[in-house]
Amino acid sequence: MNNEEIRNKLIELSDAKYKEFHSGLCPGMDTEMLGVSIPKIRKLAKKIVKDNPEEYLKNPEEEYYEELMLQALVIANLKINLEKKKEYIINFVPKINCWAVCDSFCAGLKDADKNPEFFWKIISKYFKSKKEYEIRFAVVMLLDHYVKEEYINEIFEVIDNIKNEEYYVEMGIAWLVAEMYIKFPKQTMKYLKNCNLNKFTYNKALQKARESYRVSKEEKEILNKMKKK
Repeated sequence: MNNEEIRNKLIELSDAKYKEFHSGLCPGMDTEMLGVSIPKIRKLAKKIVKDNPEEYLKNPEEEYYEELMLQALVIANLKINLEKKKEYIINFVPKINCWAVCDSFCAGLKDADKNPEFFWKIISKYFKSKKEYEIRFAVVMLLDHYVKEEYINEIFEVIDNIKNEEYYVEMGIAWLVAEMYIKFPKQTMKYLKNCNLNKFTYNKALQKARESYRVSKEEKEILNKMKKK
């Protein structure tokens, strides 16, 4: 499929009601939205991956949100040499302009589960970025692929040294800390008592943990008392 055929397919799959709904979830985005659901974009991405993904990635269209999302999902699903895939990832990360593209991209990069050290080297370059979605990319990659015992201390060190108060960075960190608490409550409680998180992120992390069905009523009461005023 060439770029014209891909765009026509996205327009064909678009839905005005879905556009109205989903655009409200992605405020501040600088690309126009057609209104195509992610499952439909994912299906198209898989078709491109089976066809000729590297030809598509030479010059993909990026005028619409869905085209950016499609590019993210194609890269995430590539079955190629990791060094080559790394090039595509590094080239794409600066293009991320909303949480939905960021989070779908991170979730799709399942190669990180089998190659954690390789991908850690990729994402570590964004830990000290000044750009909101570059940092969120790194944080959500940690959330999706690194909440494991062997990475506990490294994750705490990373997030304690992120000094960025952009909303989607703070929310990403809050989700990560909440998930760390759910899976490793003792270690995360120790961290929370001595962390350098700002008040908003700290309180959001407590809130997200309390909202989880995997946290007991007794634990939720303790977490509620830890909220900073």
